[in-house]
Amino acid sequence: MTSVPSPADQPPAFSLKPLLAAACIGSMAMMAFVAVVGPMARLLDLEPWHVGMAVTAAGVAWMLMARFWGAYSDRVGRRRVLLTALVGFAVSYAVLALFMNAALLWVPAAAITFLGMTLARTAAGAFYAAVPPVCAAVVADHTPPAGRAKAMGAVGAASAVGMVVGPGAAGLLAGWNISASLLVIAALPLVALVVVWRFLPADEHAAVRKPSPLKLTDPRLRRAVFTAFAAMFCVVAAQVVVGFVALDRLALAPGVALAVVGVVLFVSQMVLRRLDWSPIRFIRIGGVVAAVGFACVNFADSPALLWLTYGVAAAGMGWVYPAISALAANSVEAHEQGAAAGAVGAAQGLAAVVGPIAGTLAYQASSGAPYVIGATLVLVVVLWPARRPVPEQAASAP
Repeated sequence: MTSVPSPADQPPAFSLKPLLAAACIGSMAMMAFVAVVGPMARLLDLEPWHVGMAVTAAGVAWMLMARFWGAYSDRVGRRRVLLTALVGFAVSYAVLALFMNAALLWVPAAAITFLGMTLARTAAGAFYAAVPPVCAAVVADHTPPAGRAKAMGAVGAASAVGMVVGPGAAGLLAGWNISASLLVIAALPLVALVVVWRFLPADEHAAVRKPSPLKLTDPRLRRAVFTAFAAMFCVVAAQVVVGFVALDRLALAPGVALAVVGVVLFVSQMVLRRLDWSPIRFIRIGGVVAAVGFACVNFADSPALLWLTYGVAAAGMGWVYPAISALAANSVEAHEQGAAAGAVGAAQGLAAVVGPIAGTLAYQASSGAPYVIGATLVLVVVLWPARRPVPEQAASAP
């Protein structure tokens, strides 16, 4: 007689909650430090380029390590890699907070402060690089192709919340006590670690994972990798030059425009969860909306129009971003999910390094050039011809 398994014997349903926490808290920690490093630089006699180099170094580390972490999770399991990376992230930020607090107390030579800050921030970026690709790979492991854009949209919305809340809360706390703000920021990765350790279940069949020889140049990933680079390039370039546009053209601070971007990114990704579209359709429609927003920034001659155009661009990008991860996941096999997510992360990391430099150089040539370049890149993504889907990808075909 065959026994029927009881409900207690059934594995628990997959939950996005620990991934949402890791994405939100991780981005909150990364962006919060950027909000307080400026005031610290003034107190420690650091030059603006010192701050820029420390932030850029973290971007380089992210770019170099994202693919490694993703492929490594294919071999040894998602939970193990995510926990390892979060431990490193927490230790790096603890060292960063303690070092910067010591520097505020003793004010050493600027070179010493710069070196310590850069090394600790670089280590943090290297470990944080595991969070986006491994979270995307976990989603791909547990979600059918047709539902991946929705699930990854939820993770993207959580990350957007962190991007908005982190700098704002850190800035307010730094206005009261910079040392306390550093300690709070350092505690965030530890909170993410505890949540993932407690609530993310062990991988199923992790011991039989096949090695993933997936290359960054794999033709199956070309569209996703280029789209990831183009999307991140447009966003970071626009974030960097908005301060110049706001000051030079409108004589106001850029904070409201950046806050609008974060809020609209969150809202658009929540709307995405209610639509049953394929990743390619999200990219095409979202890309057109974003291109219109970027192009129209050149005509913004008032604060309200600047906020509106940035909001339109953010709304489009809110659909493009999670669709990139879903597109990459739907293009490869199960044992390649981590490597595919890592390839997307590496492309985004490269854009995070190149975008600010290219954006400011383009702005020096012409104030509208960064937005023309952004709109053009997004339209290239929109017009990219679709490949004929293989049977396994049919569920995600446009």
